[in-house]
Amino acid sequence: MSSIFTQIFNGDLPGQFVWRDDVVAAIMTIAPIKLGHCLVIPIEEINHWDDMPEDISFHLMGVAQKVAKAQKMVYRPERVGIMVAGLEVPHTHFHLIPINAINELDFSQQQLAEPEALATEAQKLRNALSELGFSSH
Repeated sequence: MSSIFTQIFNGDLPGQFVWRDDVVAAIMTIAPIKLGHCLVIPIEEINHWDDMPEDISFHLMGVAQKVAKAQKMVYRPERVGIMVAGLEVPHTHFHLIPINAINELDFSQQQLAEPEALATEAQKLRNALSELGFSSH
């Protein structure tokens, strides 16, 4: 069975895309820790991040850096935290979270977001990526 992320990529489930190319997608998480919390995910279903081929890993990190720059532009955080937990979905994904303190990297702070709010934040980040000169196509 396909992972929830593959179902989103295939259009079988809704998702708010910030970035999408042939290798990687970045989407808004439905349960953000902080406003702007995104997931950067390889299109290929890879269970463990340390099993990613180097070319995919390199590309994923490059996209994560671009999205983080957009998050900095939009949310003005002190830092953008990055986490790889890997327990909730068996498909590698990096969490990018705008933060001002280390204690904000806490999954107990997740709250479900309304689809309209996620769409608004995704558009802000796409606009920032465009302003920064980054394009996924």
